[in-house]
Amino acid sequence: MQIVFVGAGGIGGYFGGRLAAAGAQVAFLARGRHAQALREQGLRITSPLGHLHLPVTVAEDPAALPAADLVVFAVKLPDAQAAAAQLPAWVRPGAVVLPLQNGVDAAELLARHVGAPAVAQGLAYIATRIAAPGCIEHGGDFARLRFGALQPAQAPLLQRFLETCRAAGIDAEMPADIRRAVWEKFVFLVGLSGLTALTRQSVGVVRADPELRGMLQAVMAEATALGRAEGVDLPADYAEQRMAFVDTLPHGMKASMLHDLEAGRPLELPWLAAAVVRRSARCGLQAPVNRFIAAALGPLAGGVPSQGVPPAMPSTPTP
Repeated sequence: MQIVFVGAGGIGGYFGGRLAAAGAQVAFLARGRHAQALREQGLRITSPLGHLHLPVTVAEDPAALPAADLVVFAVKLPDAQAAAAQLPAWVRPGAVVLPLQNGVDAAELLARHVGAPAVAQGLAYIATRIAAPGCIEHGGDFARLRFGALQPAQAPLLQRFLETCRAAGIDAEMPADIRRAVWEKFVFLVGLSGLTALTRQSVGVVRADPELRGMLQAVMAEATALGRAEGVDLPADYAEQRMAFVDTLPHGMKASMLHDLEAGRPLELPWLAAAVVRRSARCGLQAPVNRFIAAALGPLAGGVPSQGVPPAMPSTPTP
């Protein structure tokens, strides 16, 4: 099975590197100084789970890549539209495209470009960053993939991918309902990202303040109601259940969106709180708390000039 990772950043570089080191057929589509360093110096991964340094196949032009059976779509959300538009020119018929982005829009976006029969669904739980061109830094002790078929014909290839991941020592699973798994992460991430970015505070501060705690639960309740309206099998009290999980998180934990805000980078806001607002309107629902967060952070969503803050490692806990 030939696997092509579109994006060799924190997620694509880490999981693609682990697979390549175990002997899987892996290639990367990357760009800029990072791609040049990968070609000239190989891929370096520093991780509590074991360091790696290995040569990799990387190209900036997809025409130079081998034909893929599985395309792992691992670009950042702000780059997703442009990257997806390039896929039809080189993704061959019969290939499966597996997105690993946050949010619930990636599969729909990809389906518009390569067709719904080609698009599966996946999730990544990991804290990583590009520490330097060609070098991926992994923090924490979790690195997990969850993925599944959205079309029955995709299942055999994804089962092979599951076996390949496990042979490489990657914690991977295929949940029975991948759509629900995606929404479970989405509900939690909308809440954590919205409140930590809005307040510029850690989750410990948010959950200890009665007003902010109530707002956090309300944000997740609006996302839960949206998922249920879209036919996702979420329990009505799912936001309340997530609050119990919030109470187990380290006091200083912040969402990656707050790290991006502090560093002046573009925010994933259009795919998180703003996505709840947009999709809720489609379903005839109100989402006033998410609307407030989207409006308050909206002027900063495109990023601001850097204030010299070094890039921080995102924190994405396993729900």
